[in-house]
Amino acid sequence: MLSLKQSLSLNTRKTVGGSWNPNVEGSVVAWYQKEVGITLNGSNVSRWNDSSSNDHNMEQSTEENQPAYSAGELTFVSADNTNLRTTSQITLTGAFTIGIKLTPTGSNTGTFLADITTNNEFFKLTSTTNFRAKIDGNLANINLDSGTFGDDYLVITRDGSNLLTLNKNGVAQSTTTTTAGTADIDAIGLRSGSGSGVNGYDGVIEEVQIFSSSSTALTANVNAYLAGL
Repeated sequence: MLSLKQSLSLNTRKTVGGSWNPNVEGSVVAWYQKEVGITLNGSNVSRWNDSSSNDHNMEQSTEENQPAYSAGELTFVSADNTNLRTTSQITLTGAFTIGIKLTPTGSNTGTFLADITTNNEFFKLTSTTNFRAKIDGNLANINLDSGTFGDDYLVITRDGSNLLTLNKNGVAQSTTTTTAGTADIDAIGLRSGSGSGVNGYDGVIEEVQIFSSSSTALTANVNAYLAGL
């Protein structure tokens, strides 16, 4: 018996601490806002609209690859290759800032942002204590100073000298690395070469913010915003 799935669009907008939001920044590239721009296929997400004006909307037409949705949380399962992707390529050639609110599960929690059509372009958690990025094949590893990844907000920045840093819950980690190249992003939850549960993301994602600049003020604003979700 076929089940009928109803498409439902969610556009609830919440006010989060103060007047700052990603759209006040001229360098905003994409904003996947919690509880906003979500199109549901039953209880799964078929589309997550970009809340900026740049239309980098993320979609998934294949039902078995759609992340589940509940109360503002998108749940990705690597074994099911759940992912969302955009045909509008995000390209970060210089400085950038990426903010994400997430809760990974398991010990190898996988890729949360990537280019799904190009190898060696991804941002991922390789373990409960290690963040890894590959940008044009250039590898960056940052270990947490203490603790493990859990119900966290992360802010990843690269400045004009290609210095890559990681902030976890508003705290800058002491390890930094110089990582040059063009960062390409067109997917949430899966990267090129993934499949059958390999390197896909396991866990919840609530919000993603992407900017083509970095500064102390921007990092502080993204941290404060994500802390209020």
